[in-house]
Amino acid sequence: MLEREVDIPTRDGQMNTFITHPEEGGPFPVVLFFMDAPGKREELHDMARRLATVGYCVLLPNLYYRRVREFVMAPNKREEMAAHMNSLTNQMVCEDTESMFEFIEGEDAARGGATGCVGYCMSGPFGFAAAAAFPDRVAAAASLHGVRLCTDAHDSPHLDADKIKAELYFGCAETDEWAPREMVDALGAHLESVGANHRIEWFPETEHGFVFPLREGKYHKAAAERHWERLFALFARNLSL
Repeated sequence: MLEREVDIPTRDGQMNTFITHPEEGGPFPVVLFFMDAPGKREELHDMARRLATVGYCVLLPNLYYRRVREFVMAPNKREEMAAHMNSLTNQMVCEDTESMFEFIEGEDAARGGATGCVGYCMSGPFGFAAAAAFPDRVAAAASLHGVRLCTDAHDSPHLDADKIKAELYFGCAETDEWAPREMVDALGAHLESVGANHRIEWFPETEHGFVFPLREGKYHKAAAERHWERLFALFARNLSL
């Protein structure tokens, strides 16, 4: 496996990004990995590496680059984390996504065309929004315990679901105060109404954050492994490996 850190130029600055892909056999389909609220960190690097090992060029950007180059989560930094998280909008992340698309045009390891994306927690709506903003580019988008997927906000990503051509996957924790069942049920009803190609799956006996190995008290190994199975299958179906 090969990996490196790069600064990707955007409208608002330099977005530091972790990139990983196999050493041989490229160019590879691209998967954009959108971080959760605690930020870009080694735990997510390891998850990006695992995704890359099956044949993808994975980009994991620091979405907080407008405010901080590196955010290190700690018990006394929850308010700072919330401020960083709430500073982002779907539109801002879609602009960053466009910058990543421009960047990979010059990357030998990156294959053009169909792209995948996955977002966790805070970034669940970002991958969803990117699928709507770039319907001819994003062929598969996944959200794991994603928040704010279907809300009353003017920029709720579900409002543009009719534009999406991608296959969508939503993996949901059984117990999740940040993504309650009522929201997910409303999302499902809306996706059915617009004919979106989607799957919503509930993970029994799980809580918000169940996929993260270092999330003490929340990590659920069996459910986390099933999430990998679902991601690998989703991307294999849609990214023409």
